[in-house]
Amino acid sequence: MLRIQFEQTGGPDVLQAVDVPIPDPGPGQVRVKQAAIGLNFIETYQRTGANPMPLPGCPGSEGAGVVDVVGEGVTSHKVGDRVGYAAGAPVGAYAEYYVLPAWKAVKLPESIDFNTAAAIMLKGMTAEMLLMRVFHVKPGQTILVHAAAGGMGTILSQWATSLGARVIGTVGSAEKVAVAKANGCAEVILHGQEDIAARVRGLTNGKGVPVVYDGIGAATLEASLDSLGLRGMLASFGNASGPAENVSVQRLKFGSLFLTRPGVFDYTSNPEELNASANTVFEAVAKGHFKVQVNQTFALKDARAAHEALEGRQTTGSSLLIP
Repeated sequence: MLRIQFEQTGGPDVLQAVDVPIPDPGPGQVRVKQAAIGLNFIETYQRTGANPMPLPGCPGSEGAGVVDVVGEGVTSHKVGDRVGYAAGAPVGAYAEYYVLPAWKAVKLPESIDFNTAAAIMLKGMTAEMLLMRVFHVKPGQTILVHAAAGGMGTILSQWATSLGARVIGTVGSAEKVAVAKANGCAEVILHGQEDIAARVRGLTNGKGVPVVYDGIGAATLEASLDSLGLRGMLASFGNASGPAENVSVQRLKFGSLFLTRPGVFDYTSNPEELNASANTVFEAVAKGHFKVQVNQTFALKDARAAHEALEGRQTTGSSLLIP
């Protein structure tokens, strides 16, 4: 089978398309013949070594397809089941076949096609975690979403708007302003060209916002904290500009602020949590709370070009690799 792997960490050029034997599932596992694979920024951390993994490494842990082999002892799945997953571990989804624990393979309703599933399993469950469990967004609240034209940002903005929130979004270029507004942002701030915190204060009568969803990291840490109102929460869930480090606890006392670094796999750590989160996402899609926008697809063999586009901020919405 075709597998994308890297022998050493580094830039997109370290990704290689190789031919390897098709793996067999062990006890409690299933093998999925992949139809679509999710492309996420976390895979650039795997490739660069920011998220260390054994070498040679194969990125990815999100996708969708059909179960084609069931391992010993598995009774929850059968050959032919349509499934989606955001497994976390094992990493290695950039391949034509993927083996994972059966409990991490979520059965797809007929209304969810493979491309949609591969685009929403990780981002959708992350959004559910952020909007409903890390901080429960309520009608009438004004919130700040960074990178509002990206894959996560478009889902967060749409879903939060459907919950009755007013969304202020930030984007990295003037071309993305319209994308953010089309996905529910009431106001859009140009990152790098405007004082984010000052604009947020101006848009909230000086109060600030109760929550900031920040997938950018180092470059936006201070602006995010400065945008918060009393007892506000910064949910820092990504490192697109590098990790946000060296935050003083004393920094949080000005406004009695909360800071959390949530990870979706800690919120879907057992079958009950995983299925509840996934089903909430599927229901939200069915009800139109957010639309899945697969704006870029790349052949699996072109994973290097996909990573170059992702890191170059040349993508909007969701992107997929197609085996």
